[in-house]
Amino acid sequence: MRKYAKDSPQAAARIISLTLIADGDVGQAELALLDALEVHQQLGLSREALHGVIDTFCEDLLSSKQLNWADACPVDEYTLTELMSEIEDPALRRKVLGLCVQLAEADDQIAEGESLVLIAAVGHWNLHYQMLTASIIPKLS
Repeated sequence: MRKYAKDSPQAAARIISLTLIADGDVGQAELALLDALEVHQQLGLSREALHGVIDTFCEDLLSSKQLNWADACPVDEYTLTELMSEIEDPALRRKVLGLCVQLAEADDQIAEGESLVLIAAVGHWNLHYQMLTASIIPKLS
């Protein structure tokens, strides 16, 4: 598995990639939303560079023999921890998690693999409180 610099656009894009492939099928709705949200720009990449990270991530998984669609998540716990540890900046963590949630919901259902990636991000990045306050507590105007 390739290593990326901490908090690099590529490290963030790889978490996005994991979310995209976590259900075993990258659908048209997810790809369309990827473009509509301009995820590449939000991460500081060109569109081609983002797609390059997605491609190389899949290559890395295939060459490491980790890609096992029988499992709910296409990477093991150790690899998941390593990927999450490349993102340390709190603002970047929140941005990546927000994008991942939107992409996971693109087809109006969150598959088990997608759910595992989202739960791992919240857990590894210690975003439990932020998720609770953002989702449940109404904002007062």
